[in-house]
This record gives sequence, structure tokens and C-alpha cells, in this order.
Amino acid sequence: MWKTILRRFLLMIPQIILLSIIAFAFAKLMPGDPFTGMVDPNIDPEAIERLRIQAGYYDPIHIQYFRWIGNILHGDFGQSVFFKQPVSAIIMQRLSNTIWLSLLTMVITYVIALPLGMIAGRYQNSLADKVINVYNFLTFSTPTFVFAILLLWLFGFSLGWFPTRGTVASGLTGLTAILSRLHHMILPALTLAILSTTGTIQYLRTGVIDAKNQDYVRTARAKGVPEKVVYNRHIFRNSILPIAAFLGYELTGLISGSIFVENIFTYPGMGQLFITSLSGRDYSVILALLLMFGFGTLVGTLLSDIIMSIVDPRIRIK
Repeated sequence: MWKTILRRFLLMIPQIILLSIIAFAFAKLMPGDPFTGMVDPNIDPEAIERLRIQAGYYDPIHIQYFRWIGNILHGDFGQSVFFKQPVSAIIMQRLSNTIWLSLLTMVITYVIALPLGMIAGRYQNSLADKVINVYNFLTFSTPTFVFAILLLWLFGFSLGWFPTRGTVASGLTGLTAILSRLHHMILPALTLAILSTTGTIQYLRTGVIDAKNQDYVRTARAKGVPEKVVYNRHIFRNSILPIAAFLGYELTGLISGSIFVENIFTYPGMGQLFITSLSGRDYSVILALLLMFGFGTLVGTLLSDIIMSIVDPRIRIK
């Protein structure tokens, strides 16, 4: 397994280099610049022009790229023009919020999806299977922002069960602060989780349908193994492999893919930071986030391969 990890890690190096070039190119193709519209309009245009020159805005593109990479290698992601803070400090303030939201989302996703997938596969073509298929169709076809607004209106404003913005109530400490943070996360996490269950349910349903007709299942039944044990220990164990393979993808996808939900719920995470930076042409933050999201995807791929090699040793590279 260590050979697998080492080879995948070495393969990530050229991928990260290519990712940095693409991210830098896309950021430079954006209209405007960090100084457009983000300063006092009464300031002399010549002063703004001096800021552009001082920031190296007119340097050749390759010089700008290598200067940016050199700074990153020294741990310097630049200064945010919009927030007036170092980019690394801004990201660290938001990163923990998104990570906790993603972890809670994943827990809720599997709590919902695993039982539904098992039921749909075990009772194929039954009424329960048809209801779950309708649920899958609705969650797959509903846009994220529409569903998020619906839950926000229903549970946030109409019923008042959950907060509609922020991460924690002010003035709280200790256990009460932790509970308040959890209370603030439930609604956005539930929104992401419900919309993320489709793939897991379908993978598990298909796996259960295939597995229950395999020889080892027939053998277990012939030996008198109870049906509950057959499904929970034998069928579920083999049907879960495709889901385990995508675990890393799902985690990093949630971290980088919660943009709409974080903005709708005014949740101060990485997604909201990305939208704010795009609106403000804050290139330093945009570049750092693009690089981080892309790197997270690569790490998710590696994590999925490691998990798959653990649950299915046959795929390990010798």
C-alpha cells in the first residue's frame, strides 16, 4: 500500500503545477483588477495607478506567475485588498467553519442514504423502492439554491427552529458555544446532505441488487444464516465498496462545493469567501482558494485510493 501512496503522491506534483498555471491564467482573464471600484472614488487616479505599478500589475505574465509561486513556497499567499489582511489569516478564519460543516453534512448524508439504499436494494420494485426512487429524482433535479431557500424560509423564518445566519450566538463560551455552533450548522448541513444522498443511494441499491444474487449469498442462505445477517454482514459489506471509493471525493467536494449554501445561509465559510472575493476582484484570495480547492480535490483522489486499497486489497499496486 505504501507504494501506491508514494506513486500517487509523486503523480500529484505535475498536477499541482498544472493546476497553479490554470488557476493563475483564469484569475488574470477576469475583467478589472483589485483596485477597480474597491477604493475611495475621491482618490486621485494617479495614486491608484501607482498602486497597480507597486503591485507589479503591469509586469510580464510569467514574472507575475513565478513571483506568486515563489511567495507561496515561502508561505506568503499575499495581501487581500478587500479585507486588508494577509490571505492566509483570512482563509484560516473561514476554513474551520467549512470543515465542520462538511463533516456534519457527511454524517447526515450517510445516516440518510445507507438505510434508504439498503431498503431500495433489498425490496427491489416494491412500493418502498419506488418511493425512494422518487425521492432520488427530486433531490437530483432540485437546484441547490432553490432547496436551500425553501428550507431557510420554512425552518428558519416560518417555524423559527434554526438560526438563519452566522455560526454561533455572541457572548457564549464553553459547551453552550459548541451547542450554538451545532445549532447554526444543522440547517445548511441538512440542505447539503439531502441533495448529496442521490449517488450514495443509487450505488448502494445497485450493489445490493447485484450482491444478493451472488454464490456466496446463496451459500450463506443454504447454511441457514438468518436473512438479517446475510444482508447486514455479507451483502452490505460488499455493496459498500463503491461508496468507500468515493469517500475522499465527497469530503473534498463538500469543502469546495458549499458555495451556494454558505451564501444563502450567510455562513462565513470558504464558499462565501470565494464569492465575496470574486465580487471584489480580490486576486490574491481568489488564487489561493482556487489552488486550495484544486489541491483538495487531488488529496481527495489520493484518500479515495487509500481507502479503496484498504477495503479491497486486490487493487493495491505491488
